[in-house]
Formats: sequence, C-alpha cells, structure tokens
Amino acid sequence: MLHMSERSGATRALVVDDERPIRLLMEKELPRAGYVVTCVGSGEEALEQLRTREFDVVLLDLKMPGIGGMEALRRIRESGTSAEVVILTGHPDVDSAIKAMKLGAYDYLTKPFKLSELEEVLRRAAERKRLREENTALRRMVAQRESAPIMIGQSPAMAALLATVQRIAPSEASVLIQGESGTGKSLVAKAIHMASPRAGGPFLVINCSGFQDPLLESELFGHEKGAFTGATSVKQGLFEVAGSGTLLLDEVGEMSPAMQAKLLQVLDTKELRRVGGIRVHRVDVRIIAATNKDLAQEVRTGRFREDLYYRLNVVSLTLPSLRERKDDIPLLIEHFLRQFRVTGHKAKTVSPEAMPSLVGYPWPGNVRELANTIERMLILSSGDVISLEDLPPNIQFPIGVSGGPASLAEMERLHLIRVLDHTGGKKMQAARLLGIDLKTLNSKIKRYNIPPVKFPAQPYSNYADQHVSPRQSPENVDKFRKT
Repeated sequence: MLHMSERSGATRALVVDDERPIRLLMEKELPRAGYVVTCVGSGEEALEQLRTREFDVVLLDLKMPGIGGMEALRRIRESGTSAEVVILTGHPDVDSAIKAMKLGAYDYLTKPFKLSELEEVLRRAAERKRLREENTALRRMVAQRESAPIMIGQSPAMAALLATVQRIAPSEASVLIQGESGTGKSLVAKAIHMASPRAGGPFLVINCSGFQDPLLESELFGHEKGAFTGATSVKQGLFEVAGSGTLLLDEVGEMSPAMQAKLLQVLDTKELRRVGGIRVHRVDVRIIAATNKDLAQEVRTGRFREDLYYRLNVVSLTLPSLRERKDDIPLLIEHFLRQFRVTGHKAKTVSPEAMPSLVGYPWPGNVRELANTIERMLILSSGDVISLEDLPPNIQFPIGVSGGPASLAEMERLHLIRVLDHTGGKKMQAARLLGIDLKTLNSKIKRYNIPPVKFPAQPYSNYADQHVSPRQSPENVDKFRKT
C-alpha cells in the first residue's frame, strides 16, 4: 500500500488497482494536482481503508482478482461512505458502465487515459461531494431558522463587547461566551461567525442541555446505519455538517463528564468516529461554547473538566446583563416595537411616563424577557401609545416588603412569585414567560426560597382582564380572546 501524508484542505483520493505501474503513476502525479493519495491493490484492501478512514474520491479498477470492482463498488455504497467513486477499466463495456452507474458510481473512464482527463473527472467528483455536504448543512441551518445577527446598543458595555467581537472574529481560536440567560449569547456567537473568514460556511447551534447522552453524541458526531434501534440510515453529525463553518455548543456547562471526555478528544485530534462506526472522519470547524454558569467555579467543584475548560476558553467573553446596560433599553424597546408590530395595525410607541419604569426594572430574564414583555404589551394595549397603566404590575409598582423602594434582588423575587402565581406553579410555562431556561428558574427559586404554588393557574384571558388598561373596552378584550 502506498500513501502520501495528509494535508489540511487537500482532496483525499483512494486509488484501487491491481496493476502496480498504475498505482505508482497515480502516487506520483495526483499529489501535483493537490490530492492526498492512498494506493491499494485489491478490493479487499480498499474496503479495509474505507472502513477506518474517510476519502473524497475513490478511483476503482473494474477488473481485479478477488473482489472485483463491481462487487467492491456495491459494498462501498452499502458502507455509508460519502466518497464519490470513479470506475477505471481497460475493457470498455457499455453494459458494465450502465451497471456501475446504477450502483452509484460517479463516472467511468477507460484505459489508456490522459492525466488531464482523469484530474478533471476527479475534480468534478470531489466538487459533487462538497456540494452534497453543503446542501446538508443548508438544510440543518434552515431547520434552525437562524436569522442575521442584530446587536443593538450604544452603552459603554455594548461598545466594548462589539469591539472585542471584531478583534476575535478573524482568528480560529475557540471562544467561550458566559453570561446570564437571555443576554444574547447565541447572537454574539453568530456575529463572531459572520465577521470571520468562515462566514461563507455553516453556522450551526446545539443546546447541550436538551439531549440525553446517547442522542447528544449522535447529534454531535453522527451515527452509522444500525448503530442503535431506529438508526435506519447513516447520519452525519454537526461536527461534520458544520465543516468549514462554526458550531455553537450552547449550555456546554450541562454536559455530563462522559460527553465532556468525548468532546475533548475530538477537539484535541480534530477527528471523530460516528456512533457505531470505526471510520475516522477529519473535522474542520470553529467551536464557540456558551454557558450561563461560572465554568471556572464548575472546574473548582469538579463538575467540569479542567482540560476541556482550557481548550474552550482560548478567548473569553462575558456578556453584560440588561441591568448593566440600562442606556440600551430604550433602543431595544424601539427595536422590539417594530419587530413585533401586528400586521395591519398602526405602529405603537411607549409613553414618556412608562419609559422610566421599563428602564428602572431589573429584568432578571434580560433581553429575552424584555422582548417577551414588549410583545405581550403590543397585543394587550388598546391605544397607539403604551402607557404606564399598560405595564405589568410588577413593573408598574416595584415596591419592597417594607413599603419602600425594593432592592434588585427583592424585585426579582417578587416578580418570580407573581409569574409563578400566574402559571399556577407550572415552571416550564413560567420560564417561557420570563425568557429564561428551566434550570435557571429552579436555581432562582432555590436561592430565594420561594414556596411551591398550590392553586390553579389563571386563564390567560383572565390575566388580560385583570391587567387591561382603563382605556380598553370590553369589545377589545373580547377581540383579544378570540385571537
């Protein structure tokens, strides 16, 4: 077996021919055209190579002793490899060519051949494989419905953040983004990607807290056909699909120790094996990790691997909470008023009396909670101007238990209690209304020692009745209920 050492970005070609002069010629000439070449003399050797390694194209001789080229082609296609196969033979036969195409060959060449002709066919075959992979990435991106990043803010905290994003985007370094839930970590990650040399590649996101280990491993690394019950076909993982692009590992602090170890191995070697497979797949993807946890503290308590932490934390960003950038709240409100404007209705504004209450509120759910609040007020308010009376009670009257102004912590505690009261203690619904995830809500409930709610949730239409503006008519409320 002859092979050339791999180079990053080069097209990987497997030459399968029992004639040694052909193998020597390919091993000498193809590297000049940018190929990393591996040469073997039989179908059996080819299948063994494809079992453990990934190739872009396979140049396969049709007439060989042992497993012939046609049988090798059939087994190659059944193996699940994504390599394109070009058939090569010294005995031109139309029936054989048709049969090879039906079995999944990309093209068919006869000996003797011109090197320029061979290189052109191999180039087109490799391009076809690349386009298939790009289409797979595009489908995943469309499924995630990722919109273009819009980062709004003129506060010193946001100005510093945007400047840092522009500095780190051109590099290939891994980035760790930390910050409270709802501060826009995925938005910042997308902005880094769009300002990087990888902007033309995919940007894919996976929430590491949303999957049990077996499913998370399959999503990240892919699986082979038959790897487990329900694995009816080969599936590429996000590390492969996001090749030449960026992969955001959201809520990476929720990974189990076992998954942390597997992730570290892939980051160290830039290679992976799909679940149920032994073929090595090289990956070329930039990693951005995001978490609302203090990962350094997680490392100190032994809940997160120190070596993985340093691998992810090459560059670190900590996003400011919304209460740390109050100057940006009016700009964000204006943006959400436009974004959530009800089709066919007049644009709405916030009154000068209501704006200070919105700016002064601590927003425990950060920008996500602000967005949810503006969207609800656009639905519930009847006039063209959102007044002080249209604001939720916890924003209108942030009063502490002592009757005086509440501390930020006390305002957050009271708000959590009101939302839980409204949902009848249903935490998932409360988390959605607050714009935070369930684990963050449970952490806050524990921190503030909030007792369980023991009465039924209020219907949403009742909530609208209780918090309707004095200017709203019963007809408007009825209309809201019907929608």
